[in-house]
Amino acid sequence: MADHPNLVKLIGYCVEGDHRVLVYEYMALGSLEDHLHDPWPDKKLLDWNTRMKIAAGAARGLEYLHDKMKPPVIYRDLKGSNILLGEGYHPKLSDFGLAKVGPLGDKTHVSTRVMGTYGYCAPDYAMTGQLTFKSDIYSFGVVLLEIITGRKAIDNTKAAAEQNLVAWARPLFKDRKKFHQMADPVLEGHYPVRGLYQALAIAAMCVQEQPNMRPLIADIVTALNYLASQKYDPETQPPVQGSRKNSQRSRSIDEDKKPVTVDGQ
Repeated sequence: MADHPNLVKLIGYCVEGDHRVLVYEYMALGSLEDHLHDPWPDKKLLDWNTRMKIAAGAARGLEYLHDKMKPPVIYRDLKGSNILLGEGYHPKLSDFGLAKVGPLGDKTHVSTRVMGTYGYCAPDYAMTGQLTFKSDIYSFGVVLLEIITGRKAIDNTKAAAEQNLVAWARPLFKDRKKFHQMADPVLEGHYPVRGLYQALAIAAMCVQEQPNMRPLIADIVTALNYLASQKYDPETQPPVQGSRKNSQRSRSIDEDKKPVTVDGQ
């Protein structure tokens, strides 16, 4: 029933003896998790434009599940390993084994046994078992943070204060002068400062502890489509960090007190 450019297509299935196989379309570039956390020597590193393209595409896939499917569907397992990449880094959501039909009528949630992946699971869902569309929004915020920072949702190799990505990011969200610290070092400063601010603003709203404070997926799609359309050219825009000149440029922007919006206005 699900048919969207940002959802992996089910080609067919095989039932033979004890074997049960689902056959999906081939996604040549593997998963987002592979590219962010397990790069091999000859693999192209994800630049800023590609990261925003992937984030916007994943959001459109989630919007289809939430707003276009009849009945609507809560994905429940949004994470980097479930975002697969086709040619041109075109992203598609995959693995719908944990998906649930969303609340219908005047119901606000679906009560269910807590399922999902540690680090991506919304705290309100983990504590109550009450699954809502805003549970997916939290998970999307974690994935967006991974895309921006290059960090894992949970990384036990880091110091205790940095093992949980959201817990590490929350105090940094409060100080714009520290936003540049959240950009993936692999980018080597090749990203638009305003684009970074706006992407972090979206992620911060998605991982709010109170679910009613998280945005609707349609608003996230609008914001990320805009960011993905603003192409960054490293040939014409110097890296944010590295030289004294660029450091001075970064400071002057940090000191600009105009509010950052997510709609590009």
